[in-house]
Amino acid sequence: MVRFHILAQGRVQGVGFRFFCQMNATSLGLTGWVKNLYNGDVEMEVQGDLDKINKFIDLVKEGNRFIRVDNLNVKEIDIKDKEKKFTAKY
Repeated sequence: MVRFHILAQGRVQGVGFRFFCQMNATSLGLTGWVKNLYNGDVEMEVQGDLDKINKFIDLVKEGNRFIRVDNLNVKEIDIKDKEKKFTAKY
């Protein structure tokens, strides 16, 4: 199990990006959170099996017809025990 801090830049606010991340992370059995930042970026932490996280990152990079990810900054961080789900923070 691993955990990553991810910073997404591009057209990632006002386009359902947090919901998109939450939906995909939940379907892959990942935990963590996602939230908007004041500068227009979106910050998240995601934890789980490395293969599933890589699939999640691929889905996030691909986006959808509304989302456009220009840059993802991904950094491995310490695991958080007892985390049960992936949530969108407001």
